[in-house]
Amino acid sequence: MHTSTFGHAPVCKHPAWKDHWENLYAEKAPTGVNWHQSHPQHSLSLIGDTGIGTAASIIDVGGGASTLVDHLLQAGYRDITVLDIARTAIQRCQLRLGDLSQQINWVESDITDYSPGRTFDIWHDRAVFHFLTLDRDREFYLEALHNALKPGGQVIIATFSDIGPSQCNGLDVMRYTPGALGRVLGPRLRLVETLTEEHRTPAGGLQQFVYCRFRHN
Repeated sequence: MHTSTFGHAPVCKHPAWKDHWENLYAEKAPTGVNWHQSHPQHSLSLIGDTGIGTAASIIDVGGGASTLVDHLLQAGYRDITVLDIARTAIQRCQLRLGDLSQQINWVESDITDYSPGRTFDIWHDRAVFHFLTLDRDREFYLEALHNALKPGGQVIIATFSDIGPSQCNGLDVMRYTPGALGRVLGPRLRLVETLTEEHRTPAGGLQQFVYCRFRHN
């Protein structure tokens, strides 16, 4: 079933963030942003590795214009929530999906403001967490994550690696090794798998990502 917070999204803790991402998606096509992937292989692989199967309930954090949702639908997943701070990104994705967009739960929200009204088997985040450079914002994120996960749920987070860029689209980022990411996320999340990726941007540059899959205790 399709639902959306459009028209009554919560007050954003970081209006400058929202303006930044709305402007970026207004100026660039989804295929032109640095993190675009036509086939998000590592994310799909790690989601498969959870062993939960297509009955899994999944939230894709920051997935507004990502193609991950397309591939999940094609694979048979039907309980999918996509959250993004930028309405423009969500609308671009909805336009791409057409009638299939009605099968997705769309949430327009700053992740540090997000109050999940339900729980999920899998929390997926490619390239949101590394933008949280302040302790308090990481704490808000983790509060939302813990409230959103079912007991034994799994978490997949991809960030720039320790040799990745120090900035992205004009914003500072944090860089992580798997161990450093695990320490920041805390003892309630147990690291079970890691992958690295040399991501080539649409402009031809290389960015190294580290993907980590955790099990929620």
